[in-house]
Amino acid sequence: MSGTVAIHSVFVYGSLMADDVVRLLLNRIPQTASATLPDFHRFSIKGRVYPAILPAKADKVSGKVLFGLTDHELNVLDEFEDIEYERENVQVLLTDSSDEKLQTKTYVWAKKDDPDLYGTWDFEEWKQLHMEGFLKMTKEFAEELNLPKSEI
Repeated sequence: MSGTVAIHSVFVYGSLMADDVVRLLLNRIPQTASATLPDFHRFSIKGRVYPAILPAKADKVSGKVLFGLTDHELNVLDEFEDIEYERENVQVLLTDSSDEKLQTKTYVWAKKDDPDLYGTWDFEEWKQLHMEGFLKMTKEFAEELNLPKSEI
């Protein structure tokens, strides 16, 4: 293979905070750091087990940044997030290291005035109630993509 591989980082705030989900999609666990996305809110979505984020003044979303993603891995995440989300550039605060600012990418809910958005999505509740079924769905999704096994 010739040429260079672009390296990306992505702020995740929902099911992708679970290492098991990321491993199924990327066949590895990238380096991560805890982070906060200011001026956004993490909503629950009626009839869905995963969250959405939209801009919201004076609010913030906690999550983590996945580092060192290849072009291919970013494309896998794009496919996984589907057309309901738009990948946008945002600035997060790395909470592990004295609130250092980082330009990164994240997935923002595309339908800005969606009436199905409500409340606040909770990761711990999702892990208890929905993670097992979500992992099964993610495994099927990854198999359909026919991902090559990582050499690492």
